[in-house]
Amino acid sequence: MSTLKMKEAALIYLDKSGGLQKFIDDCKYYNDLKQSYAVYRFNILINPSDVVELDTELGNHILHQPLEASQVFQSVCFIAVKTLSLMGQLQTENQINIVLKLTHLPPLPSYSLDFCEFPHDYTSQRFYMMQGIVIAMTTVTKYTQGARFLCSDEACPLSKGFQYIRVHVPGATESATIRNDFLCNLCSSSLQEDRKFRVLGVPSGISDSFRCLLSLTSSSCWKFTAILANIFASQIVPPGTYNLLKLCLLMSLVQTSVRNKELEDSLDILIITSDTLLVDRLLNFSINLVPRGIRHPVSAEIFPTVSRNKYGTGAVSVQAGSALLAKGSICFIGDLASHKKDKLEQLQSVMESRSITVYISGKKFGDDIDQQMTFPVQCSFWSFVDLDSSSRRNTQKTNTLIGQMDCSLIPANLVEAFGLLINCNESSPCHPFLSNVQHTLKKAIDPEGLLYVASKQFTTEDFEKLLAFAKNLNVEFSLEAERMIHGYYLASRRIRTDSICGSKLSSSALKYLVSLSEAHARLNLRTKVIKEDALIAALLFETSLTLKYGATVFCVAPNAVFPFELYNEEYLEKRDIYLTQCQQQLLQFIATYGPGTTIFASDE
Repeated sequence: MSTLKMKEAALIYLDKSGGLQKFIDDCKYYNDLKQSYAVYRFNILINPSDVVELDTELGNHILHQPLEASQVFQSVCFIAVKTLSLMGQLQTENQINIVLKLTHLPPLPSYSLDFCEFPHDYTSQRFYMMQGIVIAMTTVTKYTQGARFLCSDEACPLSKGFQYIRVHVPGATESATIRNDFLCNLCSSSLQEDRKFRVLGVPSGISDSFRCLLSLTSSSCWKFTAILANIFASQIVPPGTYNLLKLCLLMSLVQTSVRNKELEDSLDILIITSDTLLVDRLLNFSINLVPRGIRHPVSAEIFPTVSRNKYGTGAVSVQAGSALLAKGSICFIGDLASHKKDKLEQLQSVMESRSITVYISGKKFGDDIDQQMTFPVQCSFWSFVDLDSSSRRNTQKTNTLIGQMDCSLIPANLVEAFGLLINCNESSPCHPFLSNVQHTLKKAIDPEGLLYVASKQFTTEDFEKLLAFAKNLNVEFSLEAERMIHGYYLASRRIRTDSICGSKLSSSALKYLVSLSEAHARLNLRTKVIKEDALIAALLFETSLTLKYGATVFCVAPNAVFPFELYNEEYLEKRDIYLTQCQQQLLQFIATYGPGTTIFASDE
């Protein structure tokens, strides 16, 4: 009866304080994502004074037994979810993670924690106030907020569903949440974690502005990312300009997390442009939105170098270089023309192998034998080439194919090593000249001013939180998306193969298609790659292939991903219709030239 009374008091408090409405809004956000998680986190703001006035027992629990009080609110919230049908994907009460956020504590000595006084109270798990001066800060510690476990015995009824949910509690170590020695209570078999449902507890969630935008665009699989690209970096370029480039940059940024040991997530970008200054500013702005984003200085080394220890110890010193410092992030190496031929050859080799080997000469450094050290390179490379350089104008090729860019000044193998080749020049749809001039003049008058509504509504901090959240999502492919990606890859490889030169698609082409698909899903804050993500990946990759080798029977327009300027909802609807038509064309292309067709060779 006491627990039932506290639940009633909790519901009354939530209703009066506005917490219930916020909870309903949070549920709608999770419901719009259409994804299943092991746990769903809800922050509830609590004013202890108001709660004590309403119900003293509940107030006492919140102040002195907050973990038990959280369970009371957890039960109330679960009943609300089921009664109001707020979240269809929620199955058990254990999946709700309630975090109580107190506005204040009573100004009494027993609620203050003083490290100068003994004995310290290490046993009570309740709220305290601390006063002092912060003299240092650590990095944010990643921990598992919640995880789903299943019984390893398939015959056991607990091998399905959400019966075993581990949730992090304050003060607990990571091993209390994630371990490999948990046993099933029913059959005593070992429990295995379903990793795709793991929820990380790190700067978590996105801003209310993006949360609202995601909800408003939930009816479409393409609108959210289109608007993101449209408004991104409005401090550098006007909204609506460079949309294709900005979408690719955002997709590359969400692939920057070192979430696993595999090196398959990188998205390297090479930009052909006639406005290097603006592109340089845009890329510089972008790399500052993620941790360890590196702008490589021309005077430094991209990759590790060996030298004698300058302190005279006789030991060898290995300098990391920009690429290793950008681990799990972006290494922006500037204009390719600023690097010497041998450095470009080294860059090509590293991008193909995703590793770098450093040779240490024993003779040079006073040792008997030679040694070598190999380092994995876990970053994405960004670079650009000046379309209007004097050397390029004097040596332009005249026999390029339809849609092909003249990249004769760049080694062909290096161009191929970059997953995406993007064209940004004054004649392209992504470079409206007048709006950029107006933007530059306004910025010169008011450098710190916010020139557009989008800059005020969606801040740089909002984008940082969005990218931090998106890049930590664990995604998996749906069957139809996987078939579409493999079908496009095989069909494209088939039509770009000749008897003399072989296939023009490198072995890494499929890897880039997978990475592009995952990136678009993450940018949409989804954990499952669907066929709409695969379409965007195919269009971006085919546009890049056309710039490298010319058009083929699967003829994609240069502005296929952004066929219209995004002025309002009407143009977004037109874009959705256009992309749906592109999807049908892609399926027809796969049906004609893909696996299982009459023209497809058996060995392929």
